[in-house]
Amino acid sequence: MSDEAREQPRHGAHGLVEVALLFLRLGFTGFGGPAAHIAMMEDEVVRRRRWLTREEFLDLLGATNLIPGPNSTELAIHLGHRRGGWPGLLVAGVCFILPAMLITLAAAWAYARFGSLPSAEGVLYGVKPVIIAVVLQALWGLGRVAVKTRALAAVGVAAVIASALGVNELLVLFCAGVLMALWRGGTRVAGAGQKQQGPGQMMLGLPLALQGLAAGAAGVVPFSLGGLFLFFVKVGAVLFGSGYVLLAFLRADLVERLGWLTQAQLLDAVAVGQVTPGPVFTTATFIGYLLGGSVGAVVATVGIFLPAFFFVAVSGPLVPRLRRSWVAGAVLDGVNVASLALMAVVTWQLGRSALVDAWTVGLALLSAALLLRFRLNSAWLVLGGALTGLLLWTAGA
Repeated sequence: MSDEAREQPRHGAHGLVEVALLFLRLGFTGFGGPAAHIAMMEDEVVRRRRWLTREEFLDLLGATNLIPGPNSTELAIHLGHRRGGWPGLLVAGVCFILPAMLITLAAAWAYARFGSLPSAEGVLYGVKPVIIAVVLQALWGLGRVAVKTRALAAVGVAAVIASALGVNELLVLFCAGVLMALWRGGTRVAGAGQKQQGPGQMMLGLPLALQGLAAGAAGVVPFSLGGLFLFFVKVGAVLFGSGYVLLAFLRADLVERLGWLTQAQLLDAVAVGQVTPGPVFTTATFIGYLLGGSVGAVVATVGIFLPAFFFVAVSGPLVPRLRRSWVAGAVLDGVNVASLALMAVVTWQLGRSALVDAWTVGLALLSAALLLRFRLNSAWLVLGGALTGLLLWTAGA
């Protein structure tokens, strides 16, 4: 898609309404975790609405991987800023988070009242195969844009292998960026790389510095709403990685150090974050409700997501500058390819648990055909998959 095909940003009320409606819908239908969210956003803002080109979308995706916090939420905030300016930044983030927060809050209320979680097996049985098709379609489209040279293809393959072997996600992204900068520097006049110090280096250094602050950011204190807020601000400001990394982080502090939660409560909280649509970080909503009721749920949710808005607001203006520096541009190219590699590995892992029988395989193939042939909206596919899954699960498929 050419730059000329992109729609011009709308910074007025109409543009904000567009942003709000889109991200509310994605918040209600975004099952499957960050990889699925990213795929659904690409389908909406690149293929359907043409708010951005694929190159611009990839640059924003790469930028979100260089800062801590929930990647898909940060990407939504970036997209809202591109479409609706600073008000759009707030509207997109809030509208993407709010549905998941409300659903998680309802689950927390039921858990506290009845002592168990609402069953979601049937919904996930039908949704997961659809998500596989949606993510694969996005990977195909984005990969054709990101993998521009043989060197980038080699970096992508190496990133897939490293991620599959369990190498830390941040390390994979960092090495991919450095390798591409070194390779591109080797094709230029000697010394050219030393004359330019682009903002990419600063963005890569920021996560490492923040991660180093995690250990001593909070002390042993009795439960309070203020302590809850500060704890989740810390989590949102330093956490990289998947929901499993979030589980380890929360267990070390909330269960072992502070003693605010039991192990069983924490596992149930993370399970709710995984099975509800929208950001996995709404695990904080569940925990906040268990500890402090409705007020605690709001406090914890605001705390864990607040750093995402800050980091996007600070780093967003740097993204266009990355492309004006060959060093930073090379780093971003490497990070973009590595980001897609991480998505591919997550999709493979999800596929192993999603495609468990003939019904789920058929549902995935049908979804892929509808996406490629008729370009059916992914949100309708997810809702159709949920309904199909419930019917099949009830029938004992």
